This record gives sequence, structure tokens and C-alpha cells, in this order.
Amino acid sequence: MINGDDIDGLAAEYVLGTLDQSERATVTARRQREPALEAAIIAWERRLAPLADAVVPVEPSPDALAKIESRLRTRDGATDNGASVIQLKKRVNAWRAAAMLSSAVAASLAIFVGVREFQRPSTPGNLVAVLQKDAASPAFLVTVNVENRVMTVRPVAAPAEPGKSYELWIVHDSLGAPKSLGLIDGPGVKVKPQLAAYKPDVIESATFAVSLEPEGGSTTGAPTGPVVFAGKVIPEGK
Repeated sequence: MINGDDIDGLAAEYVLGTLDQSERATVTARRQREPALEAAIIAWERRLAPLADAVVPVEPSPDALAKIESRLRTRDGATDNGASVIQLKKRVNAWRAAAMLSSAVAASLAIFVGVREFQRPSTPGNLVAVLQKDAASPAFLVTVNVENRVMTVRPVAAPAEPGKSYELWIVHDSLGAPKSLGLIDGPGVKVKPQLAAYKPDVIESATFAVSLEPEGGSTTGAPTGPVVFAGKVIPEGK
């Protein structure tokens, strides 16, 4: 969980669903008595609502629960639910350990990249954003030159998704639906001029979000896959 004094960042994590169960319960209670936090949460919900509305809901099949229970009973030759649960817990512990290791590597890489980037002399008018799922999972570093409205995207630790493409979107109330800023697949720095059509004040207050799309990107002009990373720009060097 991020520092509680960072109301906007806390609200963003709450809306994006990156807090764990106890942290989310704490924020839910706080928003009832803290008008500033409540307003920040509502603002983030408004910003990201177009992305959520673009995702087509999928109903599970009526027999999904029965199939899961059946697999638990028969997995690895187990003859009862107790044995199955033990096997499942072992797998969960292994997955959790792997996830913690991946998060540590991603965080270390983010620190290295962040220090290297921010030690450069700041250019007046430059903005920067870390697009991430949570504080331990940075994926892309975005730098925007507001004067010429050119955006540079540097991969940090976004995992490869075979058969899928990452697509970048700009989200702002004045734009209506999210607008695509193109694909950001593959390694290496990407320089994109797609922000030329947007006013500086829109860029400065917009949310930049990344969705996971079919290979080649969305064919509808709107996000069709889940939003996996997001962030807002701040003046470079702050």
C-alpha cells in the first residue's frame, strides 16, 4: 500500500483494484469520513469508466463450479477434498513465492531505470509517468515533451504475452472514449508523435493506460482487453 498521505495515488490504486483485501477494506472505511479521498476515488472512477465499459462481460458456464470441484477431487490422484486442498495449497505457495521474486526483480529494475532517467538534466516542459499495476510492478516509463507533444516510451518490466499486444491509450473527460496512442510491443525505446492532436492541458491531466489486446492491437478503435497498467504524468525531476 502506498503512503496514506498520497490521496490521489491511493485513490488510483483503489479504483484499479491493486490493493489487497485488508488495504481495500481500510480505504473503504476511510472514504466514508474523508471527503478528499472520496472525491479522488470518484474522479478516478470517472476517468477510467470508459475503459471498463469497453470490456465485454463474460458469464461463467452453469457447470463451472461443478467442474472445479470435480477437478479438485481427482487432481493428482487425490480421493478426497482434504488431499486436494493440500495439493492446491502447495501450488499456491509456489506461485506466491515466484510472484514475490518477480516483483522484487521488477522493483529493482524500476529503481535502476528511474535513477538513470531522473539523473539526467530536466528539460523544461517534460513530463514523466510510470505505467504500472502496483508499486512493485512497473511496466513502462513514459516521457512527454509538452512543447512538441512527442512521447517516448521505455519498457521497464512488462512481461511478454504470446499472441497478445500491449496498446497505449490516453484517457480524459474531454475526449469521451479512450484514444489509442499505438502499440508498445517489443523491447527498445519507442518515440511516438501521436500526442500532436491533443492540447497541453489535456496531456498534463490525462491518464495513460495500457490494455492487453489481440496481436496487432484493437480493431474497434476502443480497448477490448483488460487494462493492465496505468499512470499519470508529473513534471520530470519531481
